[in-house]
Amino acid sequence: MTDQRLRAVAHTATLLTIVIWGTTFISTKVLLSDFSPLEILVFRFLIGYAALWAVYPRFVPFRRWREELLFAAAGLCGVTLYFLLENIALTYTYASNVGIIVSVAPFFTAAAAHLILKDEGLHLSFLIGFLIALAGIALISFNGSYVLKLNPLGDGLAVLACVCWAFYSVLMRIVSRLDRPALGSTRRVFFYGMLFMLPATAMLDFRWDLHRIAEGANLFNLLFLGLGASAMCFVAWNWSVGVLGAIRTSAYIYLVPVITVIAAYLLLEETITATALAGALLTLVGLVVSERRLIGRKRFDENENLSA
Repeated sequence: MTDQRLRAVAHTATLLTIVIWGTTFISTKVLLSDFSPLEILVFRFLIGYAALWAVYPRFVPFRRWREELLFAAAGLCGVTLYFLLENIALTYTYASNVGIIVSVAPFFTAAAAHLILKDEGLHLSFLIGFLIALAGIALISFNGSYVLKLNPLGDGLAVLACVCWAFYSVLMRIVSRLDRPALGSTRRVFFYGMLFMLPATAMLDFRWDLHRIAEGANLFNLLFLGLGASAMCFVAWNWSVGVLGAIRTSAYIYLVPVITVIAAYLLLEETITATALAGALLTLVGLVVSERRLIGRKRFDENENLSA
């Protein structure tokens, strides 16, 4: 497969991942009637972990402690801390606040990649696209109310969730260079993520009450979160980070509020206002602008190679 086709597949995989992640709120909303946020998190990743063993039953051998520390750090940042901080933040502040703050994750990712990775750096078009997308996300989240009520604790936890996701994306970029299969690497990350969840199950609201899963709606939504949003999407995301880089892949997070609005309209029959439509358009423009320089730079490099 040529590099250009490989990148096209990675862009498609990332877009499909974002489409699924943008609809997970519906499943979570249904499950919250019978499960706590921590219970949903543990059960979905247990299902995802089992699915990855079924699809890829090969054992990933230990090679050196440095690699294991990378897997452990990725599991802590991208599985345990990100989701726990985001869910806890929702109990202290407004969903609209969390929606805006979490969608800023690409900026934190770009900053972390700029500081840690040598082959990825910030550029002006990314920053302009970020500001445009942020304006669109704000319009979608407020949806015409234009009322921003700050809550230092909840909003601060949402910011920390963004920082954790940024480091997760950078760590997975480094992991992608270890010559490990994406399925095996993701499964190892899930293992450490669940390992770090164990203390939370002892301290927070958690029950190993499995009869709730047998109910039709609960089973369907947990399978969707575990098989789709966790196993399949994390593998696709981690592989795409290795192909496109942490910055370009994370820019797709801008689309999550857009997908959420569309899903709410189609599945929950919620109204889409003109404000939300304008916000969706701005968000799409911000994504295109953020990717613009890298596309233009690639073409320039190709022309230089041809002239040589």
